[in-house]
Amino acid sequence: MSFADREQPRTLCLFDVDGTLTPARLTVSDEMKKTLAEVKKKCAIGFVGGSDFEKQVEQLGPNILQEFDYCFSENGLTAYKHGQKLASQSFIGWLGEDKYNRLAKFILRYLSDLDLPFRRGTFIEFRNGMINVSPVGRNASTKERNDYEAYDKQHNIRETMVKALQKEFPDFGLTYSIGGQISFDVFPTGWDKTYCLQYVEKDFDTIHFFGDKTYKGGNDYEIYNDPRTVGHAVTCPEDTIKDLKQIFNL
Repeated sequence: MSFADREQPRTLCLFDVDGTLTPARLTVSDEMKKTLAEVKKKCAIGFVGGSDFEKQVEQLGPNILQEFDYCFSENGLTAYKHGQKLASQSFIGWLGEDKYNRLAKFILRYLSDLDLPFRRGTFIEFRNGMINVSPVGRNASTKERNDYEAYDKQHNIRETMVKALQKEFPDFGLTYSIGGQISFDVFPTGWDKTYCLQYVEKDFDTIHFFGDKTYKGGNDYEIYNDPRTVGHAVTCPEDTIKDLKQIFNL
C-alpha cells in the first residue's frame, strides 16, 4: 500500500510515546488524537517506543493499528505496517540463557543493595527485544514515579547502575538506555530506536522524528541524531502539537 492519498506521500512523522505523545505512562489526550488525525491527512504517521504493544495500546487506545500507519513496539522489534505484523526478533534468542541468567543475577543483587526511599514491584520486566530495569519498581503510582524521578536526578541512581553494568559486562554487546521516569532499557547494541528505520527508510524522502529524551544516554538520542531523520526535541505532548501545527500549517 502506498500513501498516494496523502498530501506529502514521501514524508513520515515518527513519534516517541512517553513524554511526546502522552505524559509518562498516561493516556493520549483528545487534542493529540485530533492533531494526529490532521497530520495523517498530510503524510504517513507512526510511533516507536520501548514498551511492548500491550502497554502502547493502554496509552494510545485500542485502535492504534488503524490510527497509525506504522506501530513499532520495543524499538521496532515488534512492528506493524498498515495493521499487518512484520517479522520480530528475540532478545533471549540473541543473548542466550546463560548470559541472561548472569545479567539478571547481577541486576537483582545490585538492586538489593540500593538505599531507596521506597520500593514497589517488577524490578526487571522481560520483553521480546529487551529487558527494562526499574530500581524503584514499575508498579509505582504516578505520584511515586514523580517522587522517584526527582530522587534519581539528585542521586543519579540509574546512571550509576548503568556504569556498573557496563563495567561488569563489557563483552556482552549490550546498550543501556535511560528513558522515562523510573527505568532504563537493556538491549543488543544496534537495537535502539534506529532499528525501526529499516522498515521505512526506502519508502520516504523525509522522516521527522519527535522525542523528549534526545540527550546523550536518553532513549531517543540515536534516532534523533540519525542522518536518516529530521530530529525534533520536545519536552511534553503540548510541545509536539505546537511543532506539528508549525510544520504542517494546521
